Amino acid sequence: KGTSQPRRNTEVDEVVSSIQNINLYSYRELRIAAENFSPANKVGEGGFGIVYKGVLKDGTVAAIKVLSPESRQGVREFLTEIKLIADVEHDNLVKLYGCCVEEDHRILVYGYLKNNSLAQTLLGGNRSSIQFNWPTRCRICIGVAQGLAFLHEEVRPHIVHRDIKASNILLDENLMPKISDFGLAKLFPPNLTHISTRVAGTAGYLAPEYAIRGQLTRKADIYSFGVLLLEIVCGRPNTNRRLVPEEQYLLERVWDLHEKGELVSLVDTSLNEDYNAEEACKYLKIGLLCTQDMPKLRPTMSTVVKMLMGEIDVNDYKISKPGLLSEFISFRGSDKGKKAKGNLKNSSSAVSGGSSKLDNSSSSSEITTSHATMTFNSIYDRSN
Repeated sequence: KGTSQPRRNTEVDEVVSSIQNINLYSYRELRIAAENFSPANKVGEGGFGIVYKGVLKDGTVAAIKVLSPESRQGVREFLTEIKLIADVEHDNLVKLYGCCVEEDHRILVYGYLKNNSLAQTLLGGNRSSIQFNWPTRCRICIGVAQGLAFLHEEVRPHIVHRDIKASNILLDENLMPKISDFGLAKLFPPNLTHISTRVAGTAGYLAPEYAIRGQLTRKADIYSFGVLLLEIVCGRPNTNRRLVPEEQYLLERVWDLHEKGELVSLVDTSLNEDYNAEEACKYLKIGLLCTQDMPKLRPTMSTVVKMLMGEIDVNDYKISKPGLLSEFISFRGSDKGKKAKGNLKNSSSAVSGGSSKLDNSSSSSEITTSHATMTFNSIYDRSN
């Protein structure tokens, strides 16, 4: 223990010094920006520290993510976020301004997004004042798909996010979606078919082949996006224990009603039938295509973008049975399932200001969720 801390500090300093295109902030500068890290400026909290709203000396409003010094795994995530996102820029990805690595302080500085995350605004128990009409939902779905397609297919080496979920989709003032939290992301070398890795992510969004065998491919992100797509169209979290048993798991419900030809009945009632029914059903079918049990059958994200934009007809594709959460839970009774359950255990669940109730309703109590990743799932303007 006595020698681990200096070694970790050296590792962080070496990585940060090798990155040319991010700002290095002093601890004093960020402390002033966040008003001495006042509790009033706190907008998010998780297993690896706290996120504060702050105003930088040039007037820029920023999200200041302060890593807890006691967090060993958090240092790895800190390095991962810096290395991956410092060199990546896209309209649908959060913008990293810079970091602070002064003494024992480890802080990331991101662009501040006042309209919070999809988890708290669209799916939260208390409806926000934001009006998610049908065109807005379409733009959000397409934006997230374009951001993921960029990570999967344009960035070299490819990036697998590993934690696509509603709380990691932030919204700017124009409700443009931004994919956040790259702490669990993995670089994917082009010569590999998959990466065998520790299972991390959030129950309800986890692809079965990844949750059970730890085999990671881009198809795991695509599965998670499919679940997210269903949530956006239906206006509800993927799992809600307060509903009657047959309606608790959204993916199962969508599949059942797809087989019955009754998909339109699932569209969010808060839209008051002011939407394109054919397009809404198309989006639900795309969600089912993305969550098919066999990974090779799931479309690439660039194909998904074209489907969402109407450039490819989703009806040209046969939709097979999805990988269902309930079957994964049943699987846990076997030896392999118990091993998978062990892989999913976490040291700390993501916690957001005022959203713990949502976290309970949108994840299965049978499976531990969110492998100790701190998200920006509560970046919002407290003055609203």
